[in-house]
Amino acid sequence: MEQELYTVDQVADLLNLHVRTVRGYVREGKLKAIRIGKQYRISGDDLAALTGRPAASFVREPVRRERYVEVSSIVEIDAISPESANRLTNALIGGASGIRVESIYDAPRGRMKVILVGSMERNMSYLTMIGALLEHG
Repeated sequence: MEQELYTVDQVADLLNLHVRTVRGYVREGKLKAIRIGKQYRISGDDLAALTGRPAASFVREPVRRERYVEVSSIVEIDAISPESANRLTNALIGGASGIRVESIYDAPRGRMKVILVGSMERNMSYLTMIGALLEHG
């Protein structure tokens, strides 16, 4: 069976100790470690000997992460008045929840750019809202 080796940082994290404390234990001989290059490595068995806990208790399960998909949408709107652009911006930012909304208005060209960053579902609902606001406003 292959032996798990931990860095001083990992041991400090596992035991909720400062890294300097773990290094002190190694220097004082309280915690057995081997030196690989300029760094110490501590075996699970030596960690168990220090703590009195079984070596298997230090093996961490991999963190399971839930998949999140983020979407960026850029909407360019031509021939929009400053008042309409302002109303659209206020409506989008006022209702922003779970999405980042930015808007830029280019007055000389009468052009507006809306940038949405968030989940696919939020982007779709905001794109629908933009379409409805432009159609009725």
